[in-house]
Amino acid sequence: MVSIAESAKLKARILADVYGHVLDRPVVYTQGVSLTARLQLSALDCEYPDPKAEIEAVTADYVDNPDAVFAPSDGTANYAGVNWASLLADDARYRSLLIATADRFMKRDDDGFSSILDRDFRVEDMFFAGTILQRATELTGDASYAGLAADFMLECADRLLQPNGLYWHCLSSPYFWGRGNGFAALGFAETLVGYTGTERERLVARHIEHLAGLKAFQDPESGMWRQVIDDSGSYLEHSSTSMIGISIALGINHGWLTKNDWGEVLTNAWCGAADGIDDDGGVRRVCVGTGPLESLDDYLIRDSVTGRDDRGGAMALWFAVEMMKSGL
Repeated sequence: MVSIAESAKLKARILADVYGHVLDRPVVYTQGVSLTARLQLSALDCEYPDPKAEIEAVTADYVDNPDAVFAPSDGTANYAGVNWASLLADDARYRSLLIATADRFMKRDDDGFSSILDRDFRVEDMFFAGTILQRATELTGDASYAGLAADFMLECADRLLQPNGLYWHCLSSPYFWGRGNGFAALGFAETLVGYTGTERERLVARHIEHLAGLKAFQDPESGMWRQVIDDSGSYLEHSSTSMIGISIALGINHGWLTKNDWGEVLTNAWCGAADGIDDDGGVRRVCVGTGPLESLDDYLIRDSVTGRDDRGGAMALWFAVEMMKSGL
């Protein structure tokens, strides 16, 4: 029987052959995450060819012309698409790009709220902010980056986390969207990787409150989560499962979660996700791009993609890499 670690390595190699080889304009997280995951995979798997030269070629135009990376209409989903720059930060151009991107989050309105984070408190921003800001703190030693992320995570929890332990998509869409809960979980986890401030215990507690809610709704047969988390008739959705799985794996790998408490949940999630990754790098049932919707029915009928898909493939690759680190 193939071990969890071996299964993760095999799936990671399949996915890395397909994802993380391009970075189109506009830059967006769905492709950027794959570049990050391929760099992480090469550090873990000595038999996987080092992709650094290829990724440097793919990203050269962005680091050579940093003022042209983002268009005026770009937003947080685009900014999150450069988190790979932190792994190439021995080159000053990559370091500068990552920090300049983080600085976009640090601009404040007169009331002190970040100028680019959505005042409707969309859960997407939790990941988009957390993944860039914690890396900026790691590179610079400036705790204010991760501090902004932490403050935003806690405010989102206060506004969006419901008594059942699940997140609304945003204030104007009070529905428990699957990938939305993945964004929330992953935003907290990414923030915690880089945060050492006074609110750390509160961050961990609110994060675990959410994970406990998700655990209650994990499908017992597949180990996956659904397009609408609390609706048993909603389809099993791949990207939410990967993102929630990454969050739990990060917690175990960085020490704020224990294997005793979360290892089984994580193992079941990985088995469900792995079963939905085919030998050509396709993934099964990934919800299409989704902004806030007007009704629960809109989420329930939202279309999904089966096959090669940057959004689902990127998160599946990252999940596989974190599973390789988990020791399960």
